Amino acid sequence: MKPDDKIYQDYLSILQEELIAATGCTEPIAIAYAAAKAREVLGARPESCMIKASGNVIKNVKSVVVPNTNGLRGIPAAAAAGIVAGDASRKLEVLGIVSAQDKTRIQNYLETHPLTVEPAVNKSIFYIEVTVKGYGNEATVMIQHYHTNIVCITRNQAVIYQSHSETDDKNGLTARDCLNVREIVDFCESVRLEDIASVIGRQIDYNSAISAEGLENTWGANIGKVLLAAYGNDVRTRARAAAAAGSDARMGGCEKPVVIVSGSGNQGMAASLPVIEYGKELKSSRDKLYRAVALSDLVTIHQKTGIGRLSAYCGAVSAGCGAGAGIAYLHGGDYDMIAHTIVNSVAITSGIICDGAKPSCAAKISAAVDAGILGFNMYKNDQQFISGDGIVTKGVDNTIHNVGLLAKEGMRQTDQEIIKIMLNQPQTANSK
Repeated sequence: MKPDDKIYQDYLSILQEELIAATGCTEPIAIAYAAAKAREVLGARPESCMIKASGNVIKNVKSVVVPNTNGLRGIPAAAAAGIVAGDASRKLEVLGIVSAQDKTRIQNYLETHPLTVEPAVNKSIFYIEVTVKGYGNEATVMIQHYHTNIVCITRNQAVIYQSHSETDDKNGLTARDCLNVREIVDFCESVRLEDIASVIGRQIDYNSAISAEGLENTWGANIGKVLLAAYGNDVRTRARAAAAAGSDARMGGCEKPVVIVSGSGNQGMAASLPVIEYGKELKSSRDKLYRAVALSDLVTIHQKTGIGRLSAYCGAVSAGCGAGAGIAYLHGGDYDMIAHTIVNSVAITSGIICDGAKPSCAAKISAAVDAGILGFNMYKNDQQFISGDGIVTKGVDNTIHNVGLLAKEGMRQTDQEIIKIMLNQPQTANSK
């Protein structure tokens, strides 16, 4: 693959579009972004706020801590943070810089202003609508399809911005149907390092920093620490612990940014941190490591293309599988080794549900990464799952297609039931 090939440029664009920085879980941050933008359009701090959101967004905001809010959770908290302290120009880092005084003001605003939440009445899987009112005026910001994709802005019912992507699945992004495993491997072997150094280098730096925070301090259920305490310090355990610890911190409201993949910080960490740990163990060169992380990212994105941004299917499964592919590449793996690693790992963990962002995501990441590593070790030991074994079929891309059908179509009703269970479940401090 050559730099002037269209597919080379498309793959670069996909990495640049996907590997962006975010402070906090991306669904509450998207709500904070919409709220900050609505306040900006209104021109004043609003007296009230109404948030409408799709079920999957509600699911992913319910239990996760909003960063820079002193531990607040939920949609009203995310909207209040965006209104009081958000900088809409920073998009998914909208809450990246919040003063101690503003943290107190967020709590006060939440307690003294009406912030109401309603389920969105449309078929969009990803939808956020924030309407703010104050001083005789109102403003509405609508986000659809993905976290920063503002499709409409109104002020006093007059449209001041309208995007053509409101009914467009591509949403102005590079088409993802160009992705396939053989060409992903080709791209990662031939890409000029300077073309990916910025985005991959930032992913490695940011995600390593929040992983270290998760291992050094107390966050969530401390899955990263538990793994190391229970299973030792071999590279396989370190790879799982590094990714889990990043999620521990992020789900617990850590204010450090992460670089996301497929709209998810957890997936961005699960795709990169295990590969980084194996790179250290193998003493891989910077060049080899960057190519391996890029491969893991693209394999993850390829799988998520058929699944969608939000689903009942846990995205960590795709990222753990991507990590297995990246680890195989670090070991000198060619297309065959990488393809078999992907198929093997997908066959192991497909079906893990997504029941929102929360501390248990770290444990699911550990399981997904373990499946990716096992898939690679199966190939090394001349073992594989073959066509006809469940959803596995002939050809790695065909198996990935089957996973997409399972997740997007087959688990549609599962997704609805998960959301019903979560919304009807009382919030308690202790689940025992």
